[in-house]
Amino acid sequence: MISYEPLWETMRRKGITTYALINKYGIPASTVHTLKHNNNITMYTLEKLCNALGCSADSIVTFESDDK
Repeated sequence: MISYEPLWETMRRKGITTYALINKYGIPASTVHTLKHNNNITMYTLEKLCNALGCSADSIVTFESDDK
């Protein structure tokens, strides 16, 4: 299972809002919706998020086992 919890924590720590992601960094609102629902994103989107937040992929997404 994909979890974007690290993204929300990274954004909190850096003081970046979803509004800023959309309006300052050009992340489409539909992508923010996708992220909020833990759905898949492309590697291109992951790269854009990493660049916008100045972080690596592990600060945005984790993969959790479905066996919980």
